[in-house]
Amino acid sequence: MEIWQAIILGLVEGITEYLPISSTGHLILASALMGLDEPDHKAAVDAFTIVIQGGAILAVLGLYWPRVRSMIAGLLGRDAAGFRLLLNLIVAFIPAAIFGKLLDDWIESKLFHTGPVIAALVVGGVFMMLVDQWRAGRFGIPLALRRPKSIEELTFIDCLKIGLLQCIAMWPGTSRSMMTITGGLFVGLKPREAAEFSFLLGVPTLGAATLYKLYKNLSIAHETHTPNLFEQLGMMSCIIGIAAAAVSAAFAVKWLVGFLNKHGLTAFGWYRLALAAVLLTLIGAGVVRIGNHGPAGGMSGAAESTPSGSR
Repeated sequence: MEIWQAIILGLVEGITEYLPISSTGHLILASALMGLDEPDHKAAVDAFTIVIQGGAILAVLGLYWPRVRSMIAGLLGRDAAGFRLLLNLIVAFIPAAIFGKLLDDWIESKLFHTGPVIAALVVGGVFMMLVDQWRAGRFGIPLALRRPKSIEELTFIDCLKIGLLQCIAMWPGTSRSMMTITGGLFVGLKPREAAEFSFLLGVPTLGAATLYKLYKNLSIAHETHTPNLFEQLGMMSCIIGIAAAAVSAAFAVKWLVGFLNKHGLTAFGWYRLALAAVLLTLIGAGVVRIGNHGPAGGMSGAAESTPSGSR
């Protein structure tokens, strides 16, 4: 892999991982347009698109370091609120950890195809528009009239609900961020705090997906005496890709929080519909292919989400 290709994939991953627009769809498109979907290197590129999620994790750790520090202090018995947040994130992560591992192979073989991916993009777009309508009171009491919760007030049941919604993102093209942000809204968080909880939940979720995919790649390479992803793509390309993902994710996170507070989710819904149309057109023209060897190797749905995939 050329350095410029690693930079582009890193930028695409960083920008789209935390936005509710499906990093899977964008990585499929970017990989195809750069000619990285050829069979000889496809498996390594698939693993690379998971590993560069490490950059997105670093961005959140840096931006939300006070929260992270509070959780570390809580683990040491010095911060009750931090310990509570840590437990909440563990509760929210457990469903994806369980179902991600169980469904990884099934997702890759059954859902990583044109129909399911395009359907997820379209349904997700409409879903976000409906969520905005719900928040505006079109389907009942306006959300503004309800007392919002803070992250500190989340219960284990609230976090379990968010975690179960995150599992839906194992479906390639759905978006982990979309499901966890809307899950936060459903349990009463404000947009800013729903996004913050989503970002923090992404640390264990994306971290598990990254480590799991890396382990599989290295194990298979060792057993078959074939090059691993670092040997195929180049260590420098991997490092630069992770760095590009970290920088772009940091900017995307900061921008998203402000945008959600002012404009909501509808714009992202329209964007997803446009992306689905573009992908469908390029697939029909033979420029893009979606199959069992897609960019997230089955983890695409969740680690958009989990040890099962990543988008």
